[in-house]
Amino acid sequence: MFNNLIESSSHASEFKRRGSFVLFTMATYALLFIVAGVISIYAYDARLDDQNLEFVTMLNPVDLPAPPVSVTHAAPPKNSTNRPTQVVRQIAMASVNHPEIVPEHTSAAPNKNLPVPDHGPFTIGPQDSGPVAPGGNVGPGEDAGSGGGKGRAVVEIATPPPPQPPIEKPAPRVVSKGVITGLALSLPKPTYPQIARQARANGPVNVQVLIDENGKVISAKAVGGHPLLLAAAQQAAYGARFSPTRLGDQAVKVSGVITYNFVLQ
Repeated sequence: MFNNLIESSSHASEFKRRGSFVLFTMATYALLFIVAGVISIYAYDARLDDQNLEFVTMLNPVDLPAPPVSVTHAAPPKNSTNRPTQVVRQIAMASVNHPEIVPEHTSAAPNKNLPVPDHGPFTIGPQDSGPVAPGGNVGPGEDAGSGGGKGRAVVEIATPPPPQPPIEKPAPRVVSKGVITGLALSLPKPTYPQIARQARANGPVNVQVLIDENGKVISAKAVGGHPLLLAAAQQAAYGARFSPTRLGDQAVKVSGVITYNFVLQ
């Protein structure tokens, strides 16, 4: 009976293949959903620029009340309307505008009476009163400074002259004197270089120097001679001293040549 039985193979491999297919299919669909979601996010246009969030409220026109009008009364000009029109003087005394009239009495005490006006009628009364006289006199109780400024003294303040520009001192000139070896107050001798002795170098060396207003050498440059002797001569030239040179009252710089003669012994 058991000879007709057919032994079937294991289904494990089949289950494994189907399981892999299902997982691959699910992963593919998930990936597609994710891609579609991302694309939809970037493709969506919210149109935020087109949105209008302004609210317009229409109000009925309201008539505003007119501002109150302030009425100010200008003060009357001082000493313009209440001043007496008739000129009254205690004595008939002429003003200072008539120096040709000699007074009858002279005194060192100040005269408190007001003069009569130069033009127009006046009357003699017990007290001085009346408008300001043309000569600048004022009535009793009036300020001498009022009346168009005739009683004020004007002082003119002159503008101070501008300061003088500083006088620039001209730059000292340079005087060229050629060979100035014999004009030196102090002329140190240069050292004989050992390498020049071994090479038996000798002869004169010319050094071009520039001397300041005090007689000190401020620049030295060897311009002629044996090359092994130039440095020694140039260094010795800085130690030379000369008397100051003047053109009139001004000290000047001097340019010249110092000659050093190297003798091989």
